[in-house]
Amino acid sequence: MLLFRQLNLCHALQMNEQQLFELIKQGEGLALEFKESQKNINKNVYETVCAFLNRHGGNILLGVSDSGKIIGVEPDSVAQIRKDFMTAINNPQKLNPACYLSIDEYEIDSRLILCIFVPESSQVHRCNGRVFDRNEDSDLDITDHTRLVTDLYHRKQVSYSENKVYPYATLADIREDLIAKIRKIVTIRDNNHPWASLNDLELLKSAQLYQTSRETGKSGITLAGILLLGKEDAILSVLPHHGTDLILRKFNLDRYDDRDDVTANLIESYERIMKFIAKHLPDPFYLERDIRISLRDSIFREVASNILIHREYINPFPAKLIIERGLVRTENSNKPHGFGPINVNNFSPLPKNPVIARFFREIKLADKLGSGTRNIMNYGKLYGGLEPELIEGDIFRTRIGYPDMASYLAESRPESGPESGPESGPESRLATEILKALKNGPLGKNEIASIFKHQSISGGLKKQIKQLLNLGLIEMTLPEKQNSRLQKYRLTKKALLL
Repeated sequence: MLLFRQLNLCHALQMNEQQLFELIKQGEGLALEFKESQKNINKNVYETVCAFLNRHGGNILLGVSDSGKIIGVEPDSVAQIRKDFMTAINNPQKLNPACYLSIDEYEIDSRLILCIFVPESSQVHRCNGRVFDRNEDSDLDITDHTRLVTDLYHRKQVSYSENKVYPYATLADIREDLIAKIRKIVTIRDNNHPWASLNDLELLKSAQLYQTSRETGKSGITLAGILLLGKEDAILSVLPHHGTDLILRKFNLDRYDDRDDVTANLIESYERIMKFIAKHLPDPFYLERDIRISLRDSIFREVASNILIHREYINPFPAKLIIERGLVRTENSNKPHGFGPINVNNFSPLPKNPVIARFFREIKLADKLGSGTRNIMNYGKLYGGLEPELIEGDIFRTRIGYPDMASYLAESRPESGPESGPESGPESRLATEILKALKNGPLGKNEIASIFKHQSISGGLKKQIKQLLNLGLIEMTLPEKQNSRLQKYRLTKKALLL
């Protein structure tokens, strides 16, 4: 199991050459398989794909001998190997149910290695009509071992509620416009993506959103399919408790300052969550290797997808994202693989809803398994100054700090001195609103007064501007001509970093 954890960890980080070399040195095992495949892809690669899907997932390295010697794939053969592989895994006669996997390229000592990452599946797969499972470093054909096959089906059914089949759900319950949108997304990145040429039902089958129940023998759209692409009335008919509660509670602590109760499909739920985040959280300027990136989006893109991907949907516990003063909290029902805080240095990423997770990754709303957690941990402290907390349990909880201007202003005020900083309450909120208005660019006195429906800069508005100047959060554009009619106010670098 340790080896499995190491493999997933390396892939989640998108291996570099050194990491890949270290991985090869470990040798074949439960979640690592070598294939030479110099000019053509080995035929038994598909048996390994099937075994990894049925067990815990893993990596297949093409261009490496059984002994771990790096042989390399012929560069002129890569295109054909890719084509053959993609054709085979989407052929139900070869692999059933079909699935979509990708191939990454690496170079070690001027030799090309192809890496196929196979995630754990929530279904039982067959290769050429046979069921394969993984044991140590080999693929076992268990088709004729009735008890082993039964145990495999039972483990998948018990573990993954997303695969529940609804035989009376039809394509009429699925959003045609959303499927069209999905096709457009995947073909922008890959013109030859299999989904581009499939009709709606074929696409659902390819994404494992339409299955046959081994218990009843009936076929239909799964819970994952309805959640991802269903119309809202269809979703609520199978899961009346479905929803994500988005709450802003910074000033009105008894109730809320803003709220959005999201009961849409998971694709639109993701968009609504990100829109709520963008509306209420700051996005400070940040450079990474001379490239500006959005810390806010890098963190909460993962938070949003994790809320939706890793939820146990059968549990009626309401999922929540709550923005408080300087803190964002999330809660969602969970089927835990452990309990307590997650340590990013030694945790083992395990899929809670593999079908939903794979669909999110395919349309680029989520990264490879495990990398999202690392983004949250790596960027979280830079963004809010607090070490992010991710706590595994029956309820999965996260706590992430953010640069809250109102909290900063309140903390900047000493206990004495009326001119030291803004008061708490309405005046502190006014200061925050002034700073928010200036995020769009410098404003003159009349423009600021107009925004707050004042005749001029006077009273509380004047006081807050003066205190923001004293705190070094805003500055004059013409400091040498303080009374100029062209005078404007703008945010300082200090404010932009908050």
